[in-house]
Amino acid sequence: MSLLRVAGLVARHGLLTAVRGVSLAVDEGECVALIGANGAGKSTLLRTIAGAHPAAEGTVVFDGADITALPAHRRVGRGIALVPEGRRLFAGLTVEENLLVAGRRGRPGQWRLDTVLDAFDLLKPLLHRRAADLSGGEQQATSIGRALMTNPRLLLIDEVSLGLSPIAVDTVYASLSRVLASGTTVVLVEQDLGRALSVSDRVICLLEGAVALESASGAVTRDQVTEAYFGLRAEPR
Repeated sequence: MSLLRVAGLVARHGLLTAVRGVSLAVDEGECVALIGANGAGKSTLLRTIAGAHPAAEGTVVFDGADITALPAHRRVGRGIALVPEGRRLFAGLTVEENLLVAGRRGRPGQWRLDTVLDAFDLLKPLLHRRAADLSGGEQQATSIGRALMTNPRLLLIDEVSLGLSPIAVDTVYASLSRVLASGTTVVLVEQDLGRALSVSDRVICLLEGAVALESASGAVTRDQVTEAYFGLRAEPR
């Protein structure tokens, strides 16, 4: 049975329908990359799964239970954690304080301060530095670590590499690989197709709020992704 199953999901921002009847499933231990152009509905989809945005129609089923009507904090208690776009750390708190705040409401599990720091070792010398004083890559690592402190069964990461330098992206992905190796189920939004395909088991492309492509990451071509990404029909060769 799938850990996450979304059926006919619709989400709106006022009169704008951002997610249009999306259905998908994610198995436990799987990494799914969610791609698509700006405005395709990726962030809204993740936020709706996490309970941070209401569903207008459809269902979200997690571990066999319908959680469509559950508020975000109760979804965290069931094992869903969202790393939002823009990190949204507590700027005045230190790295350690940001991690420990999340851990106080966390579920029992493998992720504690020491294990998070083992996965994100770049944070070890930064524990007493304020989040506002961190680089973009350090903030992203802290944000992912903070989500892990809740011991999620499903980790949703929005825009992993957005605004980061190439070196920072390398560092964050090196740590993320340790998270994936631990068996944590991950759905990530990533603009860098190469990165997305390299870490994921499956890729889903959204176009104007609907699923335009779903494939095993190793079986899809760049031409197929480009066609789905932009809504184009490949020209015959």
